[in-house]
Amino acid sequence: MKNMSNTKNGFTSKLGFVFAAAGSAVGLGNIWRFPYLAAKYGGGIFLLVYILLAVTFGFALMVTEIAIGRKTGKSAVKAFAALDKRFSFIGYIASAVPIIIFPYYCVIGGWVIKYLTVYLTGQGVEAAADGYFDSFISAPISPIVFTCIFIFITAVIVLMGVQKGIEKVSTIMMPVLVLLAIAIAIYSITLDGAWEGFMYYIKPNFADFSIKTVVAAMGQMFYSMSLAMGIMITYGSYMRKEDNIETSVHQIEIFDTAVAFFAGMMIVPAVYAFSGGDKDALNQGAGLMFVTLPKVFETMYGGKIIGAVFFVLVLLAALTSSISLMETIVSIFSDKLKVKRQVICIAVMLISAAVAVPSSLGYGVWSNVQLLGRSILDFFDFISNNIMLPITALLTCIFVGYVIKPKAIEEEVELSGKFRLKKLVRIMIPYVCPVFLVVILISSIIGYV
Repeated sequence: MKNMSNTKNGFTSKLGFVFAAAGSAVGLGNIWRFPYLAAKYGGGIFLLVYILLAVTFGFALMVTEIAIGRKTGKSAVKAFAALDKRFSFIGYIASAVPIIIFPYYCVIGGWVIKYLTVYLTGQGVEAAADGYFDSFISAPISPIVFTCIFIFITAVIVLMGVQKGIEKVSTIMMPVLVLLAIAIAIYSITLDGAWEGFMYYIKPNFADFSIKTVVAAMGQMFYSMSLAMGIMITYGSYMRKEDNIETSVHQIEIFDTAVAFFAGMMIVPAVYAFSGGDKDALNQGAGLMFVTLPKVFETMYGGKIIGAVFFVLVLLAALTSSISLMETIVSIFSDKLKVKRQVICIAVMLISAAVAVPSSLGYGVWSNVQLLGRSILDFFDFISNNIMLPITALLTCIFVGYVIKPKAIEEEVELSGKFRLKKLVRIMIPYVCPVFLVVILISSIIGYV
């Protein structure tokens, strides 16, 4: 299949692309979701399974998506149609995912800004009090204000464009984020009683292995790496032809896995120490970050400073992902409507702010509104992450594996160098990945995990 021209105003360097794509992959899922899943599903054995899946399943799917983007020079909504018009519907499904995720993700991003302001203004004691988090998220106005601030910051960066906005900000944010994560992680394992938690986190115990460990690690790896959301296709469309896709994906995976690893190293030993070794204290989802950790910071020497630094790190992680989500949405409508990018960006900002309101109010005045037995935000999270992502990835694998064939991906990758793991992709995309994705989908539907 011949290569299509890529005339988009894209990334100016391979490093800029890697930092931007890694920033997309690194988000709130790495900072709070990865640690509590690791604690719940066996610590070191979960970590081992996650890494194995990331370098096989995750690698194959990310290479595929980036290659599709660069080959067509288009966002997800048009990329599949450019390769085969019969399968344009996959692009629409993929494009729907970030549209659903972005508004409610910004609600959580708003919570992060709230907690950062709390620590910057010396109110860490109040944040550690019982009921503080629930009181905040159930308020009718305050969470919405912070959500709008988060959306506005994201929109400003996206408005600046790929080179001046996303590339430049990501090139600064990613190294700072990694350095902060390492610093806090090192501090965490020096706490009294933290070493036992650290060993639980890094030492695989095969007695803790189960199918649930595999499914949980698979699900986390899947959307932690921003796969099947149209994001990597969009970023691939901005990638220069001379930049090596394979080595870029390796570097993105290293950043993503490193931040997740250090997030676990920050949180698991610290909470383990302050809970007296009670692993159930880690199994709180968002509550782990907004309820338990403020209590941990309050008991630390210099906890107010550590808390402020921690939420700076979390805000950086949240922003790098929200930027990629919004950029993907803007790119989709820019391709489709042929309207000025700035106009679309402002429209997406305003509409997203309006759509985010129900997700925020779902914890307060609209808490009685339940969708499939879930709050509004949890419902959107379940539909996008647990249902639509596996379906999109499954359709992508079938499309590449049996319609355009893996050779089309190989040709694009080999434009910029030797494709060393070509055989791995040939096996994973048509045969192994679809089986894994069906397992994820079924387990999500029946509530297996």
